Amino acid sequence: MFKALFVSAALAMAAAAPAAAEKISFRITDSAGAPVSGAVVMSAAKGKPVTGTYTMKQSNLTFDPYILVVPVGAEVSFPNLDRVRHHVYSFSKGNRFELKLYGKEDHRSVTFDNPGIVAIGCNIHDEMVGYIRVVESAAFGKTGADGQLTLDMSPGRVTVWHPDAMGREITMDVPSAPNAPVAVTLKMKPKGHAH
Repeated sequence: MFKALFVSAALAMAAAAPAAAEKISFRITDSAGAPVSGAVVMSAAKGKPVTGTYTMKQSNLTFDPYILVVPVGAEVSFPNLDRVRHHVYSFSKGNRFELKLYGKEDHRSVTFDNPGIVAIGCNIHDEMVGYIRVVESAAFGKTGADGQLTLDMSPGRVTVWHPDAMGREITMDVPSAPNAPVAVTLKMKPKGHAH
């Protein structure tokens, strides 16, 4: 009886255990089949905060990178590499901040404690726009210029997001061991940001 109970408990624990992580590749394109750079892919499974160094610099009157993805609790540095001063801010709910006028000699950073989309601007240079996606995901990343990304993640629900996409994000289920990259098509705004 004890042996049968032990086996039943072991089977129940195995059934409740999350699926093992796999290398799952994604290929994100627009409606014309062109690769979408900077698309954020994040698993629905919540994970431990990832430590790392995150930077969104100001260079040539642009935010670089245009899109940054970070875990909740990440500190993001905002170095100014331009010869002019910047006044960086966001009014995004849960992650509002303001870095008043500063130049190359000053160091500024912000900690992002809440998940969500952070739209960033410069109060002096209105054409400067950038985005930070703050995530609670166990696995996340951003596509390269080729529109591709590989994540170590458990199969399941993922969200694909880009600030220049119509509707902004797509949520879908990813099967175990797909035999080709998971293909996602985003309908991009007609005059998307050229990054």
